Amino acid sequence: MPLITEVIRMHKDVIATPERCDKPVAANIIKPNNRSFFHHNPPTNTNQQHPKRATRGRVPRAASLATLPPSGDRTSAGWAPAAPEPPTRSAGHGYDRLLVDGNQLNLMIAVPPGQVTLSDRRTQRRWSVELTPYELARFPVTQAQYAAITGAHPSTARGAELPVEGVSWWDAVRCCNAWSRREGLVPAYRISGDEAIEWDPSADGYRLPTEAEWEHACRAGTTGPRYGPLDEIAWYRDNSREQIHEVGGRQPNAWGLHDMLGNVWDWCWDHYDTEVYGSYRVLRGGGWFDEHWSCRASVRRRSHPTFRVDDVGFRVARSIRPESD
Repeated sequence: MPLITEVIRMHKDVIATPERCDKPVAANIIKPNNRSFFHHNPPTNTNQQHPKRATRGRVPRAASLATLPPSGDRTSAGWAPAAPEPPTRSAGHGYDRLLVDGNQLNLMIAVPPGQVTLSDRRTQRRWSVELTPYELARFPVTQAQYAAITGAHPSTARGAELPVEGVSWWDAVRCCNAWSRREGLVPAYRISGDEAIEWDPSADGYRLPTEAEWEHACRAGTTGPRYGPLDEIAWYRDNSREQIHEVGGRQPNAWGLHDMLGNVWDWCWDHYDTEVYGSYRVLRGGGWFDEHWSCRASVRRRSHPTFRVDDVGFRVARSIRPESD
């Protein structure tokens, strides 16, 4: 299968404005939730906190996952199975396995094939994508996993089971490659310097999901804006206490995927709109600081691939090789 090759032209000066922009603006980053901030050149301090949040301060974590209502109390509507107990990491397997109720739980979930229809409110465009089977991580990449693979601790909030944040799109694809090599898999990406990347769809290594894969997995067979009641499936502005939360604390969807909405935005492989926004990449899912309207399965947002902030993370996918005849 041919390689997918892209050349990414990096903006040398990058600023962000509090308003969405539907016209091409040189060196402009659009933040998913439209908060006001300024970002000149990629930050050298990956733990840099959002300026607006820095003045507001952080709310101390007041409760652990153990204080959440029992999962059985949140399944009366029948939209999803009861959630497993909050995961604890087993020693020596912090990057590829989870220990739940004494049982090893695989990181990846097999997602069935299907068709998904994507839409863009800005352009009023709709398009359908046929998908073959693939695997997607049941949780966003945690700080423990990211540190085990890269040795780095970029997040503003600290906690082993918190989603890693403060990572750019480039950080995410490089982590995917390092993770693949660690497990003896074929890396999905070939990276040349800072401006060119090739994706080999036949590789079995970890990668970012496409946005079609992300939305198909998020919906898990549902057709509405969300796969369940938002307060039960997502951490967002109304229930997050304006802070990030450990993975797995909200109900999964019907396919067992947690935190598809809320907590942190997920980087996806795709460009947002190359004609208008150049190298900007797609973000999906909404974050802990977002209003409810941003936490919907169809919402598409965008940012520059070098951008880092404390409500953007990622989860990994893997291609499933077809069985040989």
